[in-house]
Amino acid sequence: MLTLPSMAQQTVLSDSNRLRLFAGSANIPLAQEVARYLGIDLGPMIRKRFADGELYVQIQESIRGADVYLLQPTCRSVNDNLMELMIVIDACRRASARQITAVLPYYGYARADRKTAGRESITAKLVANLIVQAGAHRVLAMDLHSAQIQGYFDIPLDHVYGSPVILDYLANKQLSDVVVVSPDVGGVARARAFAKKLNDAPLAIIDKRRQAHNVAEVMNVIGDVKGKTAILVDDMIDTAGTLLEGGRLLQKEGAKAIYACATHAVFSEPAISRLSSGVFEEVIVTNTIPLVEENKFKQLTVLSVANLLGEAIWRIHEDNSVSSMFR
Repeated sequence: MLTLPSMAQQTVLSDSNRLRLFAGSANIPLAQEVARYLGIDLGPMIRKRFADGELYVQIQESIRGADVYLLQPTCRSVNDNLMELMIVIDACRRASARQITAVLPYYGYARADRKTAGRESITAKLVANLIVQAGAHRVLAMDLHSAQIQGYFDIPLDHVYGSPVILDYLANKQLSDVVVVSPDVGGVARARAFAKKLNDAPLAIIDKRRQAHNVAEVMNVIGDVKGKTAILVDDMIDTAGTLLEGGRLLQKEGAKAIYACATHAVFSEPAISRLSSGVFEEVIVTNTIPLVEENKFKQLTVLSVANLLGEAIWRIHEDNSVSSMFR
């Protein structure tokens, strides 16, 4: 004889199973850390490739009526990871998930966020459209390349920052005579917010300008860095060219030690050789993008944002404020 659970038992089962976390293949270790913070297991999923390279995904449990969170940074290989994200979103939509949240620790294609010349694509907007059309109901993103990208989504977007974990780490180091430096004029707002949280540290800006075509850039430091510990702050490190130039200029201007901080360690060639050249006392990044062993070096420190992402997911699930995490 089939025995059905009581309504009370159904409610308990429903509450405990409503929150589901799935991970794409881009950063499974980070997803596992987030799952541990939330006290749940990663949802089972089959991923495979056909002979011609096509991706196949199948969710291995019922998610009907569930609130599903899909963690997948669109890092290298960018196109594969972006396509996998959309395929998983589509699979969850067709499996009758109640709400699908794309959790993007790193949002690729973000650098083309406006038109700076004719006949260009705004890929940041294009990717937003693709994610929405795939079936996502909301997005949780970390340290977007520019704040305006939030407006490219026609669904709710929660924007969180990796700076709290970096600030906590720096606070424990008890550095003296600190000055926060923006590596370019475009990053001033980010550096100013970072400096405010770092006991209202003074701010300096590296100004670059090209006097004419085929003439080298002239770099100047706006602010006092002589005899100070300079902390260069950016959202990502790709080839590290800007950071290296900035670090050398700070050395020339008399900074006693230089730290480089960024949320996203993209690390394209020749970033490793530049960052390990001896200019930087330490290079501090987070694990939004997984790092292979050959991209690690002596001065590198990798901090985890898993607890921060897990807390944001929990607050979204419980309809609590996310922005209050950063006040």
